[in-house]
Amino acid sequence: MRIAIASGKGGTGKTTVSTNLARVLSRAHSVQYLDCDVEEPNGHLFLHPEFSDSYEMKTLVPQVDEALCIHCGKCSDICRFHAITSLANVTLTFPELCHGCGGCARICPTGAITEVGRTIGIVECGMARDVEFVHGRLNVGEAMSPPLIRDVISRARLDCIVVMDAPPGTSCPVVATLRSADKVVLVAEPTAFGLHDLTLAVHLVRELSLSCGVFINRADIGDDRVERFYSEQSIPIWGRLPHSRQIAEAYSRGVLAVDAVPQAARHFEKLADALLEGGGL
Repeated sequence: MRIAIASGKGGTGKTTVSTNLARVLSRAHSVQYLDCDVEEPNGHLFLHPEFSDSYEMKTLVPQVDEALCIHCGKCSDICRFHAITSLANVTLTFPELCHGCGGCARICPTGAITEVGRTIGIVECGMARDVEFVHGRLNVGEAMSPPLIRDVISRARLDCIVVMDAPPGTSCPVVATLRSADKVVLVAEPTAFGLHDLTLAVHLVRELSLSCGVFINRADIGDDRVERFYSEQSIPIWGRLPHSRQIAEAYSRGVLAVDAVPQAARHFEKLADALLEGGGL
Protein backbone atom coordinates (compact mmCIF):
# COMPACT_ATOMS: atom_id res chain seq x y z
CA MET A 1 0.00 0.00 0.00
CA ARG A 2 1.16 3.50 -0.87
CA ILE A 3 -0.13 6.17 1.48
CA ALA A 4 0.33 9.84 0.55
CA ILE A 5 0.13 12.51 3.25
CA ALA A 6 -0.99 15.78 1.69
CA SER A 7 -2.46 19.16 2.57
CA GLY A 8 -3.92 22.16 0.79
CA LYS A 9 -1.19 24.41 2.19
CA GLY A 10 2.01 24.30 4.18
CA GLY A 11 2.19 24.38 7.94
CA THR A 12 -0.74 22.11 8.71
CA GLY A 13 1.39 19.35 10.25
CA LYS A 14 1.82 17.10 7.23
CA THR A 15 5.34 16.02 8.15
CA THR A 16 4.30 15.52 11.78
CA VAL A 17 1.60 13.10 10.63
CA SER A 18 3.71 11.27 8.04
CA THR A 19 6.76 10.70 10.26
CA ASN A 20 4.76 9.60 13.30
CA LEU A 21 2.55 7.37 11.15
CA ALA A 22 5.64 5.72 9.66
CA ARG A 23 7.05 5.08 13.14
CA VAL A 24 3.77 3.59 14.42
CA LEU A 25 3.32 1.37 11.35
CA SER A 26 6.90 0.12 11.62
CA ARG A 27 6.09 -1.57 14.93
CA ALA A 28 4.20 -4.29 13.09
CA HIS A 29 4.96 -3.85 9.39
CA SER A 30 7.79 -3.24 6.96
CA VAL A 31 7.64 0.49 6.22
CA GLN A 32 9.33 2.77 3.73
CA TYR A 33 9.20 6.56 4.10
CA LEU A 34 9.56 8.70 0.96
CA ASP A 35 9.98 12.43 1.49
CA CYS A 36 8.65 13.83 -1.79
CA ASP A 37 8.70 17.44 -0.61
CA VAL A 38 11.99 17.82 -2.44
CA GLU A 39 12.06 21.63 -2.31
CA GLU A 40 12.12 21.56 1.48
CA PRO A 41 12.49 18.01 2.81
CA ASN A 42 12.40 17.82 6.61
CA GLY A 43 11.35 14.27 7.45
CA HIS A 44 15.00 13.51 8.22
CA LEU A 45 14.92 16.05 11.07
CA PHE A 46 12.51 13.76 12.96
CA LEU A 47 13.32 10.22 11.78
CA HIS A 48 17.11 10.80 11.90
CA PRO A 49 18.13 8.30 9.20
CA GLU A 50 21.65 7.03 8.64
CA PHE A 51 22.26 7.44 4.91
CA SER A 52 24.05 4.63 3.11
CA ASP A 53 23.55 5.65 -0.51
CA SER A 54 23.22 8.87 -2.50
CA TYR A 55 23.33 9.85 -6.14
CA GLU A 56 22.79 12.86 -8.35
CA MET A 57 19.51 12.94 -10.23
CA LYS A 58 19.80 14.20 -13.80
CA THR A 59 17.25 15.18 -16.43
CA LEU A 60 17.86 15.20 -20.17
CA VAL A 61 17.99 18.62 -21.82
CA PRO A 62 18.69 19.57 -25.45
CA GLN A 63 22.11 20.48 -26.78
CA VAL A 64 22.27 22.04 -30.25
CA ASP A 65 25.06 21.51 -32.78
CA GLU A 66 24.98 24.79 -34.72
CA ALA A 67 27.01 23.22 -37.52
CA LEU A 68 24.08 20.92 -38.30
CA CYS A 69 21.20 23.22 -37.38
CA ILE A 70 19.29 24.76 -40.31
CA HIS A 71 17.12 26.94 -38.03
CA CYS A 72 13.87 25.53 -39.36
CA GLY A 73 12.06 26.29 -36.10
CA LYS A 74 10.44 22.85 -35.73
CA CYS A 75 12.03 22.36 -32.28
CA SER A 76 10.70 25.71 -31.11
CA ASP A 77 7.22 24.95 -32.44
CA ILE A 78 6.93 21.61 -30.62
CA CYS A 79 8.12 22.85 -27.21
CA ARG A 80 5.14 23.92 -25.10
CA PHE A 81 7.38 25.27 -22.36
CA HIS A 82 9.57 27.57 -24.50
CA ALA A 83 12.73 25.74 -23.45
CA ILE A 84 14.18 26.04 -26.95
CA THR A 85 13.89 28.94 -29.41
CA SER A 86 15.08 29.01 -33.00
CA LEU A 87 16.12 32.41 -34.36
CA ALA A 88 17.40 33.36 -37.80
CA ASN A 89 20.99 32.36 -37.16
CA VAL A 90 21.09 30.72 -33.72
CA THR A 91 19.04 28.28 -31.62
CA LEU A 92 18.85 29.09 -27.91
CA THR A 93 18.09 26.60 -25.14
CA PHE A 94 16.78 27.29 -21.65
CA PRO A 95 17.51 24.12 -19.63
CA GLU A 96 15.72 25.35 -16.48
CA LEU A 97 12.43 25.36 -18.44
CA CYS A 98 12.90 21.95 -20.07
CA HIS A 99 10.56 19.11 -19.06
CA GLY A 100 12.78 16.49 -20.68
CA CYS A 101 10.18 15.14 -23.11
CA GLY A 102 12.73 14.71 -25.92
CA GLY A 103 10.35 16.04 -28.57
CA CYS A 104 12.82 18.56 -29.96
CA ALA A 105 15.49 15.91 -30.58
CA ARG A 106 12.99 13.57 -32.23
CA ILE A 107 11.58 16.18 -34.60
CA CYS A 108 14.90 17.74 -35.68
CA PRO A 109 15.32 16.90 -39.41
CA THR A 110 19.13 17.17 -39.39
CA GLY A 111 19.95 15.49 -36.07
CA ALA A 112 21.39 18.73 -34.72
CA ILE A 113 19.84 18.20 -31.28
CA THR A 114 21.13 15.66 -28.79
CA GLU A 115 20.14 15.21 -25.16
CA VAL A 116 22.63 15.63 -22.33
CA GLY A 117 22.27 15.09 -18.60
CA ARG A 118 21.73 18.04 -16.26
CA THR A 119 21.87 17.59 -12.49
CA ILE A 120 18.84 19.03 -10.70
CA GLY A 121 19.18 17.47 -7.27
CA ILE A 122 20.29 14.57 -5.13
CA VAL A 123 18.55 11.44 -3.79
CA GLU A 124 19.66 9.98 -0.45
CA CYS A 125 18.67 6.60 0.99
CA GLY A 126 19.18 4.98 4.36
CA MET A 127 17.54 3.55 7.47
CA ALA A 128 15.81 5.30 10.34
CA ARG A 129 15.65 2.51 12.91
CA ASP A 130 13.06 0.14 11.38
CA VAL A 131 11.95 2.57 8.66
CA GLU A 132 13.59 2.58 5.25
CA PHE A 133 14.14 6.23 4.34
CA VAL A 134 14.41 7.96 0.95
CA HIS A 135 14.32 11.65 0.17
CA GLY A 136 15.23 14.02 -2.62
CA ARG A 137 16.82 17.46 -2.33
CA LEU A 138 16.27 19.84 -5.23
CA ASN A 139 19.20 22.09 -6.05
CA VAL A 140 18.76 25.73 -5.04
CA GLY A 141 17.35 27.77 -7.92
CA GLU A 142 15.79 24.82 -9.75
CA ALA A 143 12.15 25.19 -10.72
CA MET A 144 11.40 21.68 -11.97
CA SER A 145 10.76 19.37 -9.01
CA PRO A 146 8.45 16.68 -10.58
CA PRO A 147 11.33 14.75 -12.26
CA LEU A 148 13.13 14.47 -8.91
CA ILE A 149 9.88 13.49 -7.16
CA ARG A 150 9.28 10.75 -9.73
CA ASP A 151 12.81 9.46 -9.16
CA VAL A 152 12.20 9.29 -5.38
CA ILE A 153 8.92 7.43 -5.96
CA SER A 154 10.66 5.01 -8.33
CA ARG A 155 12.51 3.73 -5.23
CA ALA A 156 9.21 2.61 -3.64
CA ARG A 157 9.18 -1.06 -2.74
CA LEU A 158 6.33 -3.43 -3.46
CA ASP A 159 6.78 -5.57 -0.36
CA CYS A 160 6.05 -2.98 2.33
CA ILE A 161 3.83 -0.08 3.31
CA VAL A 162 5.07 3.12 1.68
CA VAL A 163 4.38 6.46 3.40
CA MET A 164 4.88 9.40 1.02
CA ASP A 165 5.18 12.92 2.42
CA ALA A 166 3.80 15.07 -0.42
CA PRO A 167 4.67 18.71 -1.11
CA PRO A 168 2.12 21.24 0.17
CA GLY A 169 -0.57 22.76 -2.03
CA THR A 170 -2.25 21.45 -5.16
CA SER A 171 0.26 22.17 -7.94
CA CYS A 172 2.24 19.89 -10.28
CA PRO A 173 4.65 18.54 -7.61
CA VAL A 174 1.66 17.37 -5.56
CA VAL A 175 0.07 15.67 -8.57
CA ALA A 176 3.39 13.94 -9.31
CA THR A 177 3.28 12.47 -5.79
CA LEU A 178 -0.41 11.62 -5.46
CA ARG A 179 -0.92 9.91 -8.79
CA SER A 180 0.98 6.82 -7.56
CA ALA A 181 -0.84 6.63 -4.21
CA ASP A 182 -3.44 4.09 -3.16
CA LYS A 183 -4.82 6.30 -0.38
CA VAL A 184 -4.43 9.95 0.56
CA VAL A 185 -4.51 11.41 4.06
CA LEU A 186 -5.44 15.11 3.91
CA VAL A 187 -4.07 16.95 6.93
CA ALA A 188 -6.12 20.00 7.88
CA GLU A 189 -6.61 22.52 10.67
CA PRO A 190 -10.11 23.47 11.89
CA THR A 191 -9.86 27.11 10.79
CA ALA A 192 -11.22 29.25 7.96
CA PHE A 193 -7.88 29.12 6.14
CA GLY A 194 -7.72 25.38 6.72
CA LEU A 195 -11.17 24.91 5.17
CA HIS A 196 -10.31 26.98 2.10
CA ASP A 197 -7.16 25.03 1.33
CA LEU A 198 -8.72 21.70 2.21
CA THR A 199 -11.45 22.37 -0.37
CA LEU A 200 -8.79 22.74 -3.08
CA ALA A 201 -7.09 19.53 -1.97
CA VAL A 202 -10.36 17.58 -2.02
CA HIS A 203 -11.05 18.74 -5.58
CA LEU A 204 -7.59 17.57 -6.64
CA VAL A 205 -7.98 14.15 -5.02
CA ARG A 206 -11.34 13.69 -6.69
CA GLU A 207 -9.90 14.65 -10.08
CA LEU A 208 -7.34 11.87 -9.58
CA SER A 209 -10.06 9.42 -8.41
CA LEU A 210 -8.18 8.56 -5.23
CA SER A 211 -9.46 7.25 -1.93
CA CYS A 212 -8.98 9.79 0.84
CA GLY A 213 -9.77 10.67 4.42
CA VAL A 214 -8.90 13.56 6.72
CA PHE A 215 -6.67 13.85 9.76
CA ILE A 216 -7.36 16.97 11.83
CA ASN A 217 -4.29 18.48 13.44
CA ARG A 218 -4.68 20.79 16.45
CA ALA A 219 -8.25 19.57 16.49
CA ASP A 220 -9.32 21.57 19.56
CA ILE A 221 -8.62 25.02 18.10
CA GLY A 222 -10.78 26.99 15.67
CA ASP A 223 -14.42 26.07 15.07
CA ASP A 224 -16.54 23.32 13.55
CA ARG A 225 -16.84 24.62 9.98
CA VAL A 226 -14.24 22.15 8.72
CA GLU A 227 -15.99 19.21 10.36
CA ARG A 228 -19.29 20.32 8.81
CA PHE A 229 -17.59 20.36 5.40
CA TYR A 230 -16.33 16.78 5.90
CA SER A 231 -19.83 15.65 6.77
CA GLU A 232 -21.44 17.39 3.80
CA GLN A 233 -18.87 15.93 1.42
CA SER A 234 -19.04 12.43 2.96
CA ILE A 235 -15.32 12.48 3.70
CA PRO A 236 -14.29 10.18 6.56
CA ILE A 237 -12.29 11.56 9.46
CA TRP A 238 -9.46 9.11 10.07
CA GLY A 239 -8.08 10.78 13.17
CA ARG A 240 -7.61 13.87 15.30
CA LEU A 241 -4.60 15.21 17.17
CA PRO A 242 -5.33 17.82 19.86
CA HIS A 243 -3.11 20.83 20.36
CA SER A 244 -0.34 19.98 22.83
CA ARG A 245 2.49 22.09 24.20
CA GLN A 246 4.49 18.91 24.83
CA ILE A 247 4.18 17.86 21.18
CA ALA A 248 5.12 21.37 20.02
CA GLU A 249 8.22 21.37 22.23
CA ALA A 250 9.21 17.91 20.98
CA TYR A 251 8.74 19.10 17.39
CA SER A 252 11.08 22.04 18.00
CA ARG A 253 13.74 19.57 19.18
CA GLY A 254 13.26 17.21 16.24
CA VAL A 255 11.64 14.50 18.38
CA LEU A 256 8.65 12.46 17.21
CA ALA A 257 5.43 12.98 19.13
CA VAL A 258 5.04 9.23 19.70
CA ASP A 259 8.48 9.13 21.33
CA ALA A 260 8.15 12.29 23.43
CA VAL A 261 4.48 11.95 24.43
CA PRO A 262 3.54 8.24 24.62
CA GLN A 263 -0.19 8.99 24.90
CA ALA A 264 -0.03 10.69 21.48
CA ALA A 265 0.64 7.33 19.85
CA ARG A 266 -3.01 6.30 20.07
CA HIS A 267 -4.00 9.08 17.65
CA PHE A 268 -1.62 7.79 14.99
CA GLU A 269 -2.51 4.18 15.75
CA LYS A 270 -6.14 5.06 15.03
CA LEU A 271 -5.07 6.57 11.71
CA ALA A 272 -3.04 3.47 10.88
CA ASP A 273 -6.01 1.22 11.68
CA ALA A 274 -8.30 3.29 9.44
CA LEU A 275 -5.85 3.08 6.55
CA LEU A 276 -5.28 -0.66 6.87
CA GLU A 277 -8.91 -1.55 7.40
CA GLY A 278 -10.10 0.29 4.28
CA GLY A 279 -12.47 3.13 3.68
CA GLY A 280 -12.05 6.53 2.12
CA LEU A 281 -13.72 8.80 -0.35
